[in-house]
Amino acid sequence: MKKFLRTLRNATKGVDLSLIITFILLGFIGIIMVYSASMVPASKGSLTGGYPVASNHFMKRQAIYFVIGLIIIFFSLFVRIDFFKSPNVQLVMLLVTFGLLALTLLIGKEINGSKNWLNLGFFSLQSSEFLKLASIFYFSYIIDRRLSRQRDYQINHLIPPLLLLGFGLVLVLLQGDLGGTMLTVVIIGCILLYSDIKNKIKVQIFGIALLPVAMYLIYTLLFDTKNIYRIKRIAVFLNPFKYENNEGYQLTSALISIGNGGLFGKGLGNGVSKLGYLPEPHTDFIFTVLSEELGLIGVLIVLGLYGLIVVKSLIYANRTSNHFYKLICIGIGSYIFIQAFVNIGGVSGTIPLTGVTLPLLSYGGSSMLSVSIAFAALIMTTRKINRERTAHTKLQAIK
Repeated sequence: MKKFLRTLRNATKGVDLSLIITFILLGFIGIIMVYSASMVPASKGSLTGGYPVASNHFMKRQAIYFVIGLIIIFFSLFVRIDFFKSPNVQLVMLLVTFGLLALTLLIGKEINGSKNWLNLGFFSLQSSEFLKLASIFYFSYIIDRRLSRQRDYQINHLIPPLLLLGFGLVLVLLQGDLGGTMLTVVIIGCILLYSDIKNKIKVQIFGIALLPVAMYLIYTLLFDTKNIYRIKRIAVFLNPFKYENNEGYQLTSALISIGNGGLFGKGLGNGVSKLGYLPEPHTDFIFTVLSEELGLIGVLIVLGLYGLIVVKSLIYANRTSNHFYKLICIGIGSYIFIQAFVNIGGVSGTIPLTGVTLPLLSYGGSSMLSVSIAFAALIMTTRKINRERTAHTKLQAIK
């Protein structure tokens, strides 16, 4: 026991406890809000295809996902972030990710028009969530490998890894998950933008990447009749109350609910938006329920917690000269920020709805697992940065 405690004490040296506390707080808020949002619809069967379940059904499952996330965080204390700099680890990670994406295309389950769920029996896995993580680890590794050898990057050095990630993005697009694809593209863009690669190369890469993205968006918005609902989403975004009786019903209900929350909210469990006015109050629209029941105060607390994660990521990225550590921080910080922004922006009418979950708050095992791994990687990276700074400070003191 003493040996384990000694090992644990050594493992936690340099750990930023504020990140772990933030993870726990958001996780607990998520469990509470999932219960509040789902307790009535679950008992009526409106969230399970007409089959009533216990009012705490979704809360219990979310609590299990959260505990799994805590276990991931705990075991990350005994893993070094340099483990992910191994070429073999990178290869296995990419093979597993692409394998899951391909398997989802072949035998995946279609939900809400997107075939991006892999049924594992006890658990449905959204494989596109893990492409975000693979992109962060792999692209950071590729950039670090060349810059750490003090070699200049040319555009031809970045084309092969970007094409590889592009292949994964195509697999996600084929599943019908445009929102997940665009999120991953933005995360990759943030890593590239913050890297120490010459600005000339960055401009060239963005220019090359812009062409296929623009072509796809034009095709899917103007010519693909299967995706006509995306045009309708843009129309609803521009004038939601014009379509409040049909396509704009979800957004107008969300906006009314957010407005009804006021400063302090109606009180936990007292919201009405979850009572049949929103189709998925415990997943994509969890922020609406939170706004209505906890008001502006609750919203500011949640936004503050997300903001702390992003600010911490930027601070640590600027504390290290190691390219890999820096880009991991940027990648994970941008992952949390962009996903939260897209979800909150969508339900508040700031941007068109995309069907993206809110990290750690929305119900879902895949999202919880993906965000937990991202948090674990951020904790490992910041611990390494803190230890290096402490060692450097001691060395300077000796001199």
